[in-house]
Amino acid sequence: MEKIAIYAGSFDPITIGHLDIIQRGVKLADSLIIAVGENVRKKYLFPLEKRVELIEKSVSELGLSQFVKVKPFDGLLVDFAQKESATILIRGLRAFTDFDYEYQLALANQDICGRIETIFLIAKKNNIAINSSLVKEIAYFDGDISKYVSKYVIDAFKEIKNR
Repeated sequence: MEKIAIYAGSFDPITIGHLDIIQRGVKLADSLIIAVGENVRKKYLFPLEKRVELIEKSVSELGLSQFVKVKPFDGLLVDFAQKESATILIRGLRAFTDFDYEYQLALANQDICGRIETIFLIAKKNNIAINSSLVKEIAYFDGDISKYVSKYVIDAFKEIKNR
């Protein structure tokens, strides 16, 4: 039976920290689904289709397309995981403060569906401070984001600026 893992997030935009978790996550399962969340209560800089495209391009550049599928989802992640026959949820942790929230989610997901396991991957020390909000802030003020994102994300920010 194929072991399917899911790494979920809004990825608005995808960062090198996310890509690091993806590269490490593909080693833990036969296939990895990047679940791109759409939450009506959140405001996104990039529309869902663009976020999916940026992830697909970034993953392809890393040579991981054969192991990774990118799919949009809304609703409960655990419901999406069951629909996709996934048994592993991968979550990235940057700081201890992330753990409390992620631990609560993992317990709730386990309560809803006992066959789903959550695996926490600790961010590498050079990625701890990187998050999508920081990238958007730096880009807004025309700062250099090349250390934090792929060339595809940089191009997407340029497209926004040129509108």
